[in-house]
Amino acid sequence: MNKQPQVLRRALLMATALGLAGLQGMAHAQSTTRLMVGFPAGGGTDAIARILAEPLQAELGTTVVVENRAGAGGQIAAQALKAAAPDGHTLFLSHDHSVTILPMVMKNPGFDPGKDFVPVAGFATFVNAIALSGGTPATSFKGYVDWVRQQGGGKGAVGIPAPASVPQFLVQEIAKKNGLDLVAAPYRGSAPMVTDMLGNQISAGVGSVPDFIENHKAGKIRVVAVMGTRRQAAMPEVPTFAELGLSGFEEIPYYGVFAPAGTPKATLDRLSAAIQKAIALPEVKDKLTAMGLTVGFMTGEQLAAREKAYGQVWAKIIKDSGFQPQ
Repeated sequence: MNKQPQVLRRALLMATALGLAGLQGMAHAQSTTRLMVGFPAGGGTDAIARILAEPLQAELGTTVVVENRAGAGGQIAAQALKAAAPDGHTLFLSHDHSVTILPMVMKNPGFDPGKDFVPVAGFATFVNAIALSGGTPATSFKGYVDWVRQQGGGKGAVGIPAPASVPQFLVQEIAKKNGLDLVAAPYRGSAPMVTDMLGNQISAGVGSVPDFIENHKAGKIRVVAVMGTRRQAAMPEVPTFAELGLSGFEEIPYYGVFAPAGTPKATLDRLSAAIQKAIALPEVKDKLTAMGLTVGFMTGEQLAAREKAYGQVWAKIIKDSGFQPQ
């Protein structure tokens, strides 16, 4: 039997397969990965995404573009992630609000994180804080409470980056604990809130430490209390709310990266490994730490567990507040 045609056929098939693999490799190398952020440029989450984009680009071998899908506390970006192809080229860098809190405070957020998203990796935790504008004469949390009582008759407004958020519930607890009538004034992200604080358009704001730390260090605003069980290394002079007698806010939020449901495990593993290597770089870790983050890698499974535990704590806080999903 003449085996030459079979040998030629096999050779042609192998060459074709190698050629297709080469084309796929070239396409992958030339592709773009979108790292979506649910808040405007200039805010803490945006800055974090841009710190990570360059090392991720080197690890993944693709162009990594930070895409701001601002609005509704990250809801727009979350809905865009749900609609994206599960090919590993559209990711969502988010903290707890968009992924955990929004589905608990909205009747129809337009996405279900348990069904529509898959955690890729977590990379940091952080705490929320209350900060005072430069024009506010108080220099401490107690001083702020006394100032609201004396100057505003117990009434005041506190900025928050998004409605129905952890900062909003924190404002409510501060008001309840101290017998004040505080209104949580929602903004479209932390950047415009901080802008108004710098312009003394609002006397105080509640947001994450990364939102405030640069201006706090520059003396333009004053962080006077932080959540969590211990003081933050980036601002050790600032007491915790627990130290000031306001308990129940010890569970700290997280930052993570999420992909659309259905993303192949091999792709998730590749992305997770790239994030782990990126945050291990000294220059990246130092920049994130300087922003007030506690950097630490979590696998997708660990991030999912953290999200679940965090959600259980805040579901009770939200329920106890009397808040009704909108």
